[in-house]
Amino acid sequence: MDFKFSVLKLHLIALFLLPTSTLGFNYCNFPAIFNFGDSNSDTGGLSAAFGQAPPPNGATFFHSPSGRYSESVGLPYLDAFLDSMGTNFRHGCNFATAGSTIRRQNTTIWQSGYSPISLDVQQLQFSDFLTRSQHFREKGLFQNLFPEEDYFSRALYTFDIGQNDLTAGYKLNLSTEEVKAYVPDVLGQLSHVIKLIYGQGGRIFWVHNTGPVGCLPYVMDRFWVTAAQIDKHGCSSPYNDVSQYFNLKLRELVLQLRDELPAAAITYVDVYAVKYSLISQAKKLGFENPFVACCGHGGKYNYNRFVKCGSKTVVNGTETVLAVSCKDPSTRISWDGTHFTEAANRWIFDQVVGGAFSDPPVSLKFACNKMNTSQK
Repeated sequence: MDFKFSVLKLHLIALFLLPTSTLGFNYCNFPAIFNFGDSNSDTGGLSAAFGQAPPPNGATFFHSPSGRYSESVGLPYLDAFLDSMGTNFRHGCNFATAGSTIRRQNTTIWQSGYSPISLDVQQLQFSDFLTRSQHFREKGLFQNLFPEEDYFSRALYTFDIGQNDLTAGYKLNLSTEEVKAYVPDVLGQLSHVIKLIYGQGGRIFWVHNTGPVGCLPYVMDRFWVTAAQIDKHGCSSPYNDVSQYFNLKLRELVLQLRDELPAAAITYVDVYAVKYSLISQAKKLGFENPFVACCGHGGKYNYNRFVKCGSKTVVNGTETVLAVSCKDPSTRISWDGTHFTEAANRWIFDQVVGGAFSDPPVSLKFACNKMNTSQK
């Protein structure tokens, strides 16, 4: 299968801050976080629904398989909505699942690897969570496990989704122009979901654009790329061109939403620029070849879509792991050909959290402040 095994951390840390102010802006005291996305921020949703990710996934942070595809660096962990085991939703909930897309895919997870939990389903889950959590609290049940009513208007709503919508088209043998053609529809559905959440009280949104798809080993391995299409840093230009087009239209959407949702504070985060910067400076930053996966099996990129990280086989009655982790994951950027390592994500987060790649250019701890931006 081709669903996304992720060992990525959540981009959520240092959020529970004491109220104070500096330069006229208030520090944000987010009482809760509600996340929507794919494997880049899944903390166990797909594992809860379809089975746990096998070892060595999770080894670099949890030191054992955790069921969390995205590994967080901060506490408290954001529990997955679909996970019923030991969950605590007091400070929010994670609706992301690995393989999720913004718009529904006309396929099954067994056929293509895409999660049936598309963004519209995640929004329905959120709506259900909002209503039922308050119903339980009114009855005096599990009050310490659910957010208080006013948490929903003060919470941070994060979105990191869209990459799978782009690769889905290529898996159907669509051309680059054909993939670009459906981007407006994809973003229209994202806009609809954000507006629904705004209508339910959400006011603070942190929206990531999509990373450079053409720099992912699995894309370069699976889809035909000529030498002339490889840029100076080793990435595939046509696929990155699609990512950049998606991001251009996403940024336009964010500017439009700021006009349409006057009480909202919406931050657009340029994850593409951060990830591309990491890949282009890999050796300078202490990483090895950015296109060779740490956990994989064979080929130019140590990646084989039929032998995923942790895959096993039986030889002469003995079970053997075919795709094992490299000796030192901290020296690699790619974990499994599809996702970044914990070390790479730590570097990415350090660049993002301060606001240098955000519009407006403020750090996460000030994202609750509504600011006017003239960049249109």
